[in-house]
Amino acid sequence: MARVVQKFGGTSVADPEKIVRAAKKAAVRHAAGDQVVVVVSAMGKQTDLLVRLAKQITDAPSDREMDMLLSTGEQVSVSLFAMALQSMGHKAVSLTGGQIGIRTDS
Repeated sequence: MARVVQKFGGTSVADPEKIVRAAKKAAVRHAAGDQVVVVVSAMGKQTDLLVRLAKQITDAPSDREMDMLLSTGEQVSVSLFAMALQSMGHKAVSLTGGQIGIRTDS
């Protein structure tokens, strides 16, 4: 049994249909006996939208608040991805980097 990390970028999770398609790919790997960890980006152009919203508020948003804002795009994607897997009968849970112990100083 291999441990596999599958990364799906914004284009791959741009809408519900694409999320389901990507979830099926992860499910196939899991069915083959692999331990699968999925990493997803925000849907489509969601990050660009969030940056534009921040810039409408201030020209100089703090790094901390931008990090918080931009992470919401990934949180939406990862939740929908887990729901897609669950709807296929697979056990899945969405987690943020912080919830699994990832720390950064940048």
